[in-house]
Amino acid sequence: MANLRAGLIGLGMMGRHHARVLGSLEGVDLVAVADPAGDVHGVAGGRPVVDSVEALIEQGIDYAMVAVPTAYHEAAGLALAAAGVHAMIEKPLAPDVASATRIAEAFETAGLVGAVGHIERFNPALQQARKRLAAGDLGAVHQIVTRRQGPFPARIADVGVVKDLATHDIDLTAWVAGHAFTSVAAQVAHRSGREHEDLVAIVGQLDDGTVTSHLVNWLSPLKERVTVITGERGAFVADTLTADLTFYANGTVATEWDSIAKFRGVSEGDVVRYAFAKPEPLRTEHEAFRDAVLGKDSDIVTMRQGLATVAVAEAALRSAAEGKTIHL
Repeated sequence: MANLRAGLIGLGMMGRHHARVLGSLEGVDLVAVADPAGDVHGVAGGRPVVDSVEALIEQGIDYAMVAVPTAYHEAAGLALAAAGVHAMIEKPLAPDVASATRIAEAFETAGLVGAVGHIERFNPALQQARKRLAAGDLGAVHQIVTRRQGPFPARIADVGVVKDLATHDIDLTAWVAGHAFTSVAAQVAHRSGREHEDLVAIVGQLDDGTVTSHLVNWLSPLKERVTVITGERGAFVADTLTADLTFYANGTVATEWDSIAKFRGVSEGDVVRYAFAKPEPLRTEHEAFRDAVLGKDSDIVTMRQGLATVAVAEAALRSAAEGKTIHL
């Protein structure tokens, strides 16, 4: 069977990584790349460099990776769908619900495989956490808390921290829990003089009653990517920077110091850091999409799921603007 012919549009900070993976992906030939600014990072590797999605389509591609700024996702996505080209679009799917809906519907109507590049789903720590939650290792889940902070990335200019970073946490939380958001309440801040928000605190609830909390900012010199899942049997702590998953068990040994026992509620038990394989999330993501294009059973982030994430992000911004809880 011939290799799939892939194309890449967008050769910025993320695009160069997509080029590296696509250029070495088994069963796939990266045949051309596209960017109006040219190959600024020198990743084409001798392949044709074109300046538009239309020119990329003319190269005879089976599928495309879209890594252009969020504002251009709809134009690129609709062009690919109209040409019958499968596509994975970097997260968020689109800057708003209306455009995300148009993209998702275009791919569905054309019978094409469409996916969204929510890479955190493919982080080994979160994949392990999801499997263990499904197996009942934590029992009932009470709360999911995420912290995502670090310095401002100069490459981001068209969206704020909610749609650029918090969409990671919205998607991974719903996915790892297997439940959708039903409400969000948020506060944002503008501290760096930019048009868009650079700090957000979101409190949410999932349809099974799980309470969520997401702290995200571009204002900290400390880079942190942490997800804490608390359940009736203990807590999982996933560090997606190191792909480590640690289990903090509720203790079975009674605490004899009464005042401490009353304060803690549960006692401290064993702490286990799990050992498991840690493949690169971006490569795992591309392997999953390749398999989906080939018609194989594959756990991709569908465009409908990407649309749901955009809807929650939009609700968080609306909550901050209107000062009230938004029910989804």
